[in-house]
Amino acid sequence: MLQSTPALAQSAAEASLSLESAAQHGYVLGEGDQVQITVFGYEEYTGTQVILPDGTISLPVVGTVRAAGLTSAQFAQTLQQKLQPFLIDPVVTVSLTELRPVRVNVAGAVQRPGPISFYNQTNETEKSPEMPVIAAALIKAGGVSQDADMRQITLRRTLTNGEVYETTVNLWDAIANGSVLENFALQDGDSIFVPRLANADTIDRRLLARSQFAPETVRVRVVGEVKQPGEVEVPPDSSISSAVAIAGGPTVDARLSQVVHVRMNESGEVVRQVIDLRNLTDTYQIQAGDVVIVPKKDIASVLDFATRLLNPLTLLLGIPGRF
Repeated sequence: MLQSTPALAQSAAEASLSLESAAQHGYVLGEGDQVQITVFGYEEYTGTQVILPDGTISLPVVGTVRAAGLTSAQFAQTLQQKLQPFLIDPVVTVSLTELRPVRVNVAGAVQRPGPISFYNQTNETEKSPEMPVIAAALIKAGGVSQDADMRQITLRRTLTNGEVYETTVNLWDAIANGSVLENFALQDGDSIFVPRLANADTIDRRLLARSQFAPETVRVRVVGEVKQPGEVEVPPDSSISSAVAIAGGPTVDARLSQVVHVRMNESGEVVRQVIDLRNLTDTYQIQAGDVVIVPKKDIASVLDFATRLLNPLTLLLGIPGRF
């Protein structure tokens, strides 16, 4: 079975973990990893080795030893057992010094579904690799959408013997309660699936939008009587009035008492509502793909105006023109 390893909830900037914490996260060694092997008192067995394409390393007298598929602690124990017939009470430690690329696939309710890769990165002062864990994978996939079911994320892995294991990961408790983040070390070839909420399910979308798993911005379209009409990028926990402000704010001819908000719901139907923004405040939460229409003061029918304006927009956005 796949085993979870708790790690404290972290911000997006902290999703990359240190090499020293790799063992704590159950990182499994593989081809291309570089390890530092230390056999106390025996310098001839101590040094840095890169795991070969066949998953092994080579030591004097012992010969080839398989490392791929083991954690650092497990590999150290294996080496210790192999050296036992030749050395007196060998004490072995193994630490990661450089990570191989780990490629995983992320699908479902994320902003950029598809394959992602974790690479070892080096800055000017220290090595700061991207540790392949689920939290970091979701962030690298652009963050989750607002209808993501964070309670039932599926991690799927094919083992070397061909068996497939799946486990369900709940990240919502960490978001909602600030509890310990249930994290998993990923292996090359893993797949992560983030399901969407069922229609009857509800979550605190603003809380999700403020979490480390939300995208930095979402794209919405603000048209009509604003100073900079068009597509704008807004934080995912923004209100409709915030989107209007990011679009430059209303013009002097704007009818703020009847701003039209247009959204496609989960069933694919376009829903619109009229909102009073005269105080330039509201409690609605914007979502990716929303359209905000600020009409002119002299428009006789705001909804008719919105319909006429949306007709070309529906072709551009690929949404059905049903009202």
